[in-house]
Amino acid sequence: MKITRVFDILELYKTEFVKPDVLAGKINKQWQKFSSEDFINNVNYVSFGLLALGLTNKDKVAIISNNRPEWNFCDYGCQQANLVTVPIFPTISNNELQFILNHGEVTTIFISDKSIYNKLVAIEKEIPNVKHIISFNDVEGIRSFNDFLESGKKNTQSDKLEAIKKAIKPEDLLTILYTSGTTGTPKGVMINHANLVSNTIACQNFAPFNSTWKALSFLPLNHVYERMVSTLYLFKGVSIYYAEGLETIGDNLKEIQPQVFVSVPRLIERVYEKITATGEKLTGIKRKIFDWSLKLALNYELKGKNGFWYELQRKLADRLVYSKWRAAVGGKLVCIASGGAALNPKLEKVFLCAGIVCLQGYGLTETCVVVSVNRYGEDNIRIGTCGPVLENTQVKIAEEDGEILVKGPSLMLGYYKNPEATAEVLDEQGWFHTGDVGTFIENRFLKITDRKKEIFKTSSGKYIAPLMIENKIKESRFVEQSMVVGENQKFASAIIVPSFSNFKEYCLDNNISWTNNTEMSQHPDLKKMINEHIKHINKGLAPFEQLKRVAILDKEWSIDGGELTPKMSLKRRVIKEKFIKEIEQIFSVESI
Repeated sequence: MKITRVFDILELYKTEFVKPDVLAGKINKQWQKFSSEDFINNVNYVSFGLLALGLTNKDKVAIISNNRPEWNFCDYGCQQANLVTVPIFPTISNNELQFILNHGEVTTIFISDKSIYNKLVAIEKEIPNVKHIISFNDVEGIRSFNDFLESGKKNTQSDKLEAIKKAIKPEDLLTILYTSGTTGTPKGVMINHANLVSNTIACQNFAPFNSTWKALSFLPLNHVYERMVSTLYLFKGVSIYYAEGLETIGDNLKEIQPQVFVSVPRLIERVYEKITATGEKLTGIKRKIFDWSLKLALNYELKGKNGFWYELQRKLADRLVYSKWRAAVGGKLVCIASGGAALNPKLEKVFLCAGIVCLQGYGLTETCVVVSVNRYGEDNIRIGTCGPVLENTQVKIAEEDGEILVKGPSLMLGYYKNPEATAEVLDEQGWFHTGDVGTFIENRFLKITDRKKEIFKTSSGKYIAPLMIENKIKESRFVEQSMVVGENQKFASAIIVPSFSNFKEYCLDNNISWTNNTEMSQHPDLKKMINEHIKHINKGLAPFEQLKRVAILDKEWSIDGGELTPKMSLKRRVIKEKFIKEIEQIFSVESI
């Protein structure tokens, strides 16, 4: 059948994908699986429950929850009832939460637990439009999700629901996604059914999907990236298992042995760091074999370009080392999709060599989501790029500044109640101005070089693109995050958040007593290792790009702390404001 509205996917689960585990989440450390029938029934009960509340297409429904099957029941239940969803990140600040609920005119909210309810209580007087709150976990004083589902069962309105579904058009508004962004007030990106369906269909062949596959989901569903990929999984019949949290990903991978998952570069970097940290603890012949296999992987080239002797060594390394890496991620992984930020080409080489296909893509909330992506098969992959542009999408590079411009069926309708911001990014010809700078490799593979707004100029008039330098800084296992600074200054420098967990391991291995983050951030060994890494990086940079000084911080950057967006991008303005003293100190000394 032809899919034109997102909820049309449910029809596939009546005939084509009849299976016992469409969705699965953990309750009391046990996987609770929902079959095709469970999925359809629960979605219908949500629709009926919403109709019983008297909601109409003028109402907006927020979902504020961790990833779990109920998220999908509510999403698809709202779709069928022609109710626009407003997904919200669970750890959002109270100020942003208040803004989104009021700006989005939300009347009904599904929440996961008491922590979210406490946030709503704190701003209760400032959100007068909210009439209904329903919680997945039992929370005293508010309606439970189970009770809500029961009301749906008792108020079946099949004919009314079918009439509503039949009247919904592909161009009707599906959802409003508020982007926290790296600066400014959140903007509500309006996405319709056609946007999400077109992107899903265009991406269906980037991997050899099969209805026997399992996917592990851990990136937030309220973000367009995971939501679009989840739509793709359901469209292809792939079972979705929700990780308990970021800290359990390793265990969950081994438990469910997925064929696919999507990630952001920072999490892939952590996998690599664990691999190298494990290797560094080896001794004797085992250490030599590990070092040899890692060096081999770092020199990997596609299509066997390194020749017969290299490929022979690679087979041996695979038997001795790489097979163990694959076992650590479940043993059945076919591919990882990476997005949200630039993936270090070194990591692509290492994982591709080890038989873990890592497919980097590019997109934005406003393009719902994928613009380009590397595809399965070596002819469709180029290391260091974001792959070929989707067949239904147009991309051109602006001649004057290299900005990437996008046009296609997945492009947003605009920003909700914000025509001025919409006009800033959508020109008269319908091109969306991404704010990213890029180029094409081999006239086919899109490569992102930096963010237009993040490129800055030193006092000598030299332009510096920080992203590439920051990725090089993070190649050290003792660096968690970094930000290059130096706008209107004589030279570039960096503020660095060390990887306290990796440095703790180093201290344990070298009999160094651990005190606290503040003291250990200034430990001579940590300073020496980071400074030596910076010196190594500087050798490959132009003189005006070289980092003259670094400041090592004692506080980790986080989403909760406000320094990172939900996809773990830097909020540069926030970081500059929070660490203004450290930055000023870097540039306060005249001599270098």
